[in-house]
Amino acid sequence: MSQAAVAASPEAAPARGGLVRDFTASIVVFLVAMPLCMGIAIASGVPPEKGLVTGIIGGIVVGLLAGSPLQVSGPAAGLAVIVFEFVRDNGLSALGPVLLVAGLIQLVAGIARLGGVFRAISPAVVHGMLAGIGALIVVGQFHILFDAKPMSNGLANLSMIPARVLGLSPFDWRASEMALVLGLVTIVGMLTWDKLKPKALSLVPGALIGVVAATVLAAVLGLPVARIAVPDSLSAAFAAPGGAFLDPLLAKPALLVSAVAIAFIASAETLLSAAAVDRMHNGVRTDYNKELRAQGIGNLLCGMVGALPMTGVIVRSSANVQAGAQTRWSAVLHGAWILGFVALLPWLLREVPMAALGGVLVVTGWKLVSLKHVKHLFTHYGPLPAAIWAVTFALVVTTDLLTGVLVGMALSLVELLPHVKHLNLGVHAHDHGDATNVELKGAATFLRLTKLNAVLEDLPADRRVHLDLGRVKAIDHTTAETLREWLARRRQQGNAVTVSGPEPILRAVPHAA
Repeated sequence: MSQAAVAASPEAAPARGGLVRDFTASIVVFLVAMPLCMGIAIASGVPPEKGLVTGIIGGIVVGLLAGSPLQVSGPAAGLAVIVFEFVRDNGLSALGPVLLVAGLIQLVAGIARLGGVFRAISPAVVHGMLAGIGALIVVGQFHILFDAKPMSNGLANLSMIPARVLGLSPFDWRASEMALVLGLVTIVGMLTWDKLKPKALSLVPGALIGVVAATVLAAVLGLPVARIAVPDSLSAAFAAPGGAFLDPLLAKPALLVSAVAIAFIASAETLLSAAAVDRMHNGVRTDYNKELRAQGIGNLLCGMVGALPMTGVIVRSSANVQAGAQTRWSAVLHGAWILGFVALLPWLLREVPMAALGGVLVVTGWKLVSLKHVKHLFTHYGPLPAAIWAVTFALVVTTDLLTGVLVGMALSLVELLPHVKHLNLGVHAHDHGDATNVELKGAATFLRLTKLNAVLEDLPADRRVHLDLGRVKAIDHTTAETLREWLARRRQQGNAVTVSGPEPILRAVPHAA
């Protein structure tokens, strides 16, 4: 390995003073993670300390085992809706055993080297799912801004918004009006800070600014609003499994469907996040199977102590990379900071208004509802992927998460119909002089994406690559997006890549030229 490659490797960084960068980055990630851990727990319908426990396990345990060294794991907004509905229908006691099974499924999938399979899920389905989740979080947390409880589902939350707004009184300041002011202070503080923050303080998260502003305002004015309930003892946040731990699962085997759903969605979100993190740095690439095994162990432990499910999360991970993290120790240390804060300063957490966390989640949810993705899909790949996004989004909002994802995946099969007789894809890589030629032959669809990814990621980093698409008969948007991201990452690292093929195929792969 060259000296340049060693210097770029996050795992080699501690010998070069990287631990100093990891230390400072871990503090930034800790400040980002604290309000999100508690806010996602509240959005999931569970006590806030459950989210903090997941953050601790995600940092310390999964951070040590992760296959994506710079990815940060913890409770994710992407699972808040499914957990909320599960707890509402089955009770909090049933979440632990179901999460334990979900963790086991992930662990087995990682051992069986199925990490690449989850990466073949259509981007239209994934982004439609995330947008639907974002919309549900926004309409649910809107009621938290009024110190009120969310309704039972997204449509009920949406229908109650006009009544909530019309019920406000500018002349009779009750707790709901005061809470709304604190929530708006949080939202405005976050958005203003993100736009106007000085360069010297660019790593300070907007969520921290918003929550601190609302907390100080509530304390100074002595406002009678709902605040976070945190147990006095840290041990109370960890629920050790008792003899009846598996009873909910034994009494209702149908809960296994929920375990499969959580495992599937958590794995897809984690591995897509890991792929995004890989695009942010030039160091060690993700070992997807190792990451899946680490997530399985983390969720297994979360299930045993009654915490929330975890995934790799892009907001905390991107903050980690931007803060200069070099190795996995940044993620590990951020978990230690959460543990120390909860153990030593629980009284401070009890001063935070619930409406402030609702404000954090409203902004977080709104960012998930990104219309850029559907516009990108329509512009580059036509109406079908955009329609898949729209249907997935609509069903997640109006029915449930699993229905939306399954229908979206089923619609993805429509892209295969014109090529059903030619679905095989040959991928051949061979050296030719000072370059490596990669030839694709057949229909490039998500059915063969695992095979294609394996070849692309095994290519030497120090050789020119020629990607020959001349014998590709068709390409779906999932494969085209994968090639686009691979090309962008390869070129960003300074490696020469040329692409050849018929004009219609090249047109389907942005930046192929």
